[in-house]
Amino acid sequence: MAVAVVPKIPTIVPVVAAALIDPAGRVLMQQRRIGKAHGGLWEFPGGKVEPGESLEGALVREIAEELGVVLTPAALAPLSFAANPGDPHVVLLYTCRAWTGEPRCLDGEAIGWFAADALANLAMPPLDVPLASAVKELIDRCN
Repeated sequence: MAVAVVPKIPTIVPVVAAALIDPAGRVLMQQRRIGKAHGGLWEFPGGKVEPGESLEGALVREIAEELGVVLTPAALAPLSFAANPGDPHVVLLYTCRAWTGEPRCLDGEAIGWFAADALANLAMPPLDVPLASAVKELIDRCN
C-alpha cells in the first residue's frame, strides 16, 4: 500500500511591523543596514515575534529597540499582512498614530518621513511593497 507524501510546510515566522503615521499623514520608514538581507532597502520598522510574545508586545519591543519610542498596544491598529509562497515569513502590519518620544535611527542605516504618494518610489523588500500600497490607500481614505 502506497503512503501519500504530504509536502512539508515550513514553520511560519511571524514578523510584526508598524506604519507610524504623523499628523501630516507622513509615514516613517527605516532603511535596512547594509550587509544584512535586503540591505539598503526601505521598510516598515519592526521584527520577528519571539516565542511567548503577543504580536502587539513584540511590536512594542521592536519599535523601542529600533526607534527609541514607546508605543502602547491600544494605539496599534492591524492593517494588512504580506506573504510569498515558499517564504516562511509573514509580515503583519499595524498602523500607529500616537507614541511617546522622537523616533531615532538605532538599528538601521537611516529613517525618514515620507508622504503616502512617495512610498511607491522607495526601493523596498518584496513583502513591504503591498503593505506600502495598503498604507497609501488608508491615508488617501482618511484625507
